[in-house]
Amino acid sequence: MTMTALDGIRILDLTQALAGPYCTQLLGDLGADVIKIERPDEGDQARRWGPPFLAGESAYFLSTNRNKRGLALDLQHPRGREVLWRLVEQSDVLVHNVPRVATRMKLGIDETGLRARNSRLIYASVTGFGLTGPYAERPGYDLIAQGMSGTMALTGEPDGGPMRFPSPIADITTGVYCALGIVAALYARERTGQGQSLDTALLDSQVTWLANIASSFLATGEPPTKLGNLHPSIVPYQPFRTADKWIIVAVGTERLWRRLLEVIEVPELSADARFATNADRLAHRTDLVPLLERRFRDKPAASWLERLDQAGIPSGPINPIEEALADGHVLARGMVVELDHPVAGLVRSLGNPIKLGGTPVIYRRPAPLLGQHTAEILTDLGYTCDDVARLRAEGVAG
Repeated sequence: MTMTALDGIRILDLTQALAGPYCTQLLGDLGADVIKIERPDEGDQARRWGPPFLAGESAYFLSTNRNKRGLALDLQHPRGREVLWRLVEQSDVLVHNVPRVATRMKLGIDETGLRARNSRLIYASVTGFGLTGPYAERPGYDLIAQGMSGTMALTGEPDGGPMRFPSPIADITTGVYCALGIVAALYARERTGQGQSLDTALLDSQVTWLANIASSFLATGEPPTKLGNLHPSIVPYQPFRTADKWIIVAVGTERLWRRLLEVIEVPELSADARFATNADRLAHRTDLVPLLERRFRDKPAASWLERLDQAGIPSGPINPIEEALADGHVLARGMVVELDHPVAGLVRSLGNPIKLGGTPVIYRRPAPLLGQHTAEILTDLGYTCDDVARLRAEGVAG
């Protein structure tokens, strides 16, 4: 069997929705043994987010829960907490998304209590606003983080209202940061022998999307304006409509600008002082872009893209999702994977973008059914078949 990067690491996943499950799926792809713990009666709230459903299984849930074993456990029951604590003693990481201190205490997942049972535990939190600050105990979702971060107000066309990004980027980004933090904490533990806490938040993570925009504002004090598809600092760097579809052309250097003029066969623009440098083109964007737009409409996308590629000018088509996920390069990079699900059959999902040469990601398990591996996990912990039956009869396990 191929060795994986996180062989031997056990992760307890008490999260639901998307950010936390996305984090633990990344770690599961890297080889960690991820145990997803859900309430026996209803499980992760994302199980009900749809349509679409595949044989009753939410496509949303399936997208972020592969490579996990499913344990249905009622943490509000004392015996359920006892099971969790036994698991904690044998685990490396616990990830939760419970913002309220009182609720964490009630469920037996407070950091102090768990660290007393396992000082090497990495205790990771994924919440809307973090565990400190004025908003610490507020519930949060991706859309709220997008709105509060400043990014949503800048997304969309200049004359339009605020626009959310179509996929949950606050959730996804938080999941990535949390996974990175967990790997860093595991590495630090190798040197110190001690675990530590990790506090990640949707709002923090979404604010990082401001990146260079925030840097410019903090440097000048001037709020940015909504630009739609235009770049605030580079011209031309935007979509253009061709004779049949949209393409993107990205001219980031003066050398590329000169090459672009050769490709589109408008050498007269090279002598126009308004467009001599990027700063000039930025100042005269409204004069330049219509000239380029008219030229690009003369030929179909394939023709332009071939010419641009030959000239070494960064460019590409704007693909609808059906073309993007069927693109030969995307498929060659393993970005669409297939797994056999016990109910839904063959399930296709997005692959992991991390390409490790010596310890590659692996796809072992589809998203679990609610409580699919309860008996297996409890037996591994030393519970007998009779014990498991009693826990199920009492509603502690499912």
